Amino acid sequence: MRIALGVEYDGSAFHGWQVQPGGGTVQDALQAALREIAGVPVDVVCAGRTDAGVHATGQVVHFDAPVERPLSAWVRGVNTFLPPAVAVRWAQPVADDFHARFAAFGRRYRYLLLNRPQRPGVWHGRAGWYHHALDAAAMQRAAGHFVGEHDFSAFRAAECQAKSPVKTLRRAEVRRVGDLVVFDFEASAFLHHMVRNMVGSLVYVGQGKHAPGWIAELLDERDRRRAAPTFAAAGLYLVGVEYEACWGLPAGDDTFLPGVPGL
Repeated sequence: MRIALGVEYDGSAFHGWQVQPGGGTVQDALQAALREIAGVPVDVVCAGRTDAGVHATGQVVHFDAPVERPLSAWVRGVNTFLPPAVAVRWAQPVADDFHARFAAFGRRYRYLLLNRPQRPGVWHGRAGWYHHALDAAAMQRAAGHFVGEHDFSAFRAAECQAKSPVKTLRRAEVRRVGDLVVFDFEASAFLHHMVRNMVGSLVYVGQGKHAPGWIAELLDERDRRRAAPTFAAAGLYLVGVEYEACWGLPAGDDTFLPGVPGL
């Protein structure tokens, strides 16, 4: 039986999602916990790999259960063996042709940026930080240039393995909530470091280094060297993955982030 899981994690203590020879990844921790319940090794496939320091409130994975267990075992039972920074939120049987990555038609990311002169304390590891005042309205105008189908080469990591830099962004929004600047992006798929690179360039606009139209120039020029440096991983969250209703998965909720009313 194929099972889908909804997973959340604080990425601060992990070396990213994907299994590595030295261990220390979210996938390593989840597969070890699943093995405790299944009694044999279990391999999981995720909807979107995350880098070291990146968090998730809405990651989705699937695995083929080698034994029959009640759904509660795949949630509460697995959580018993997971480290405190990882938790399974739900489990759902799915058809054998479901694939957490390839069945998804959309992914939603949120970036939280603490914008105040003092460095973060409570928000350490949970938000990026920028000490100069930022104009959120200017950044919102700039973000509008990202929406639609574009070649995102200027916002692509050098090690990105995607076959094409062309992606369609359905949503790019920037707003301020107190000392936090909140960036929301939605697309069918993203390039490696794409969100963090977009945030870095929007911060340049917010500081007044460039006008909002600079983003359109970067998209046209397709030159990574012209855009801003990659922003810190700490503020990035995978908040949702979208699937067709036929798969019967719980609806994603990207409004929740710990300690932030209204997010």
